[in-house]
Amino acid sequence: MNLKRTATIVVGGAALGAWLAGAATSNHSIPSTAITSAPPIDLRGEALAREIARLQERLRPKSEPRQPGRNLFAFRGRAAQPRASLAVAAPPVMAVPPPMPVVNQPPLKLSGIAEDEGPEGPVRTAIISGEGQLYLVKEGDEVAARYRVGKISADVVELVDLNDSTIRRLALR
Repeated sequence: MNLKRTATIVVGGAALGAWLAGAATSNHSIPSTAITSAPPIDLRGEALAREIARLQERLRPKSEPRQPGRNLFAFRGRAAQPRASLAVAAPPVMAVPPPMPVVNQPPLKLSGIAEDEGPEGPVRTAIISGEGQLYLVKEGDEVAARYRVGKISADVVELVDLNDSTIRRLALR
């Protein structure tokens, strides 16, 4: 048995050595590393350099500009040239109604609306600022001794003028 084992080891070792020797001394030829064409990035760089040179050439004009016929920084009025008048009938003048008299209304602004639950639905309180004061009013209360609160909705308060009964609406903004 010793002879058989020894022969197997010797034959296996010889095969392994031959395999390693064949791999180390292969006859593969190495291709040459000469570059025959420029990579695309270099071609783009060259094109960019040509474009830069062309634009710089445009910045330096070769001929002097002609003197302008007018001074852009001086104003000189011209006499109005008469236009050829056409015989056009003037449009009829419409009677303009007289302007409404401007009523001096105090500047009032709706600042907010508060709402509480009541037995008959929500009870709203309007917060109105104006004339240097802050008014907390409900429906029927007076504001600035000139208005009475007519109705308060979720975002609008209607004020009734006590002088001529006109309605002024203030909305939340």
